[in-house]
Amino acid sequence: MDGRDRRRSAWVAALVGVGVMAAVDEIVFHQVLGWHHFYDRSTPEVGLVTDGLLHAAELIMLVAGIFLVADLSRRRALHRGAAVAGFLLGASGFQLVDGVVVHKVLRLHQVRYDVELLPYDAAWLASAVLLALAGVLLLLRARRT
Repeated sequence: MDGRDRRRSAWVAALVGVGVMAAVDEIVFHQVLGWHHFYDRSTPEVGLVTDGLLHAAELIMLVAGIFLVADLSRRRALHRGAAVAGFLLGASGFQLVDGVVVHKVLRLHQVRYDVELLPYDAAWLASAVLLALAGVLLLLRARRT
């Protein structure tokens, strides 16, 4: 073994992946497109507050994850292949939890309103599955190296 920590590299990069995907969701779908807020079952003001809380959580994940990746890198323990795989799996995990749990189970919000949801839900979940497949393939590859 060359001292690189595959498991830790994957986990800390997954934290960054969750934070990045949460940021993309919050910036693109909540702010730029204005399709929904994190919690849409109340007033627009409550929706904005919940968006702010999501933004705060994503920033905490990003800062913590980046510090942890930097620490691994500084100690020459970062396994780049496992880190990329973990990043993709973290991003996929966010998409799956958001698409299934937040959108469908808890019904905190939908991707869009006043449109046929099936194409949006299918695209949302398909992107999560593609990210997961890429992450799993890279993780398997990282285990062999």
